[in-house]
Amino acid sequence: MKEIKLTDSEKTLMEILWAKEKAFMKDILDAYDEPKPATTTVATLLKRMQNKDLVGFKVYGNSREYFPKVAKTEYFKEEMTSMIDRFFNSSVTQFASFFTSNSKLTQKQLKELRDIIDKEIK
Repeated sequence: MKEIKLTDSEKTLMEILWAKEKAFMKDILDAYDEPKPATTTVATLLKRMQNKDLVGFKVYGNSREYFPKVAKTEYFKEEMTSMIDRFFNSSVTQFASFFTSNSKLTQKQLKELRDIIDKEIK
């Protein structure tokens, strides 16, 4: 899979599309917090994301219904892998050590993590 790179503005728009699954421009604009971006700004973002093959659309008369072409889980997996590669020399062990020692996790949370790992080992 090719690497997915999103700007902060694109991430915000993708969050809207992931939540809605499909949406017309009005639906997208309504989902933004105030102050809402201009329609032209959202249209530019959508075009840029179509060029990256992240967003698709269906035409209904003069309207377009937009939908994400990449799943949120796929994007998140790519982001985490990239972060681990950049900051932890591709070492999941270094990441896990840093995460568990710097996240102020409770004993309960640490046990839950251990249970998840134990489940994956079996």
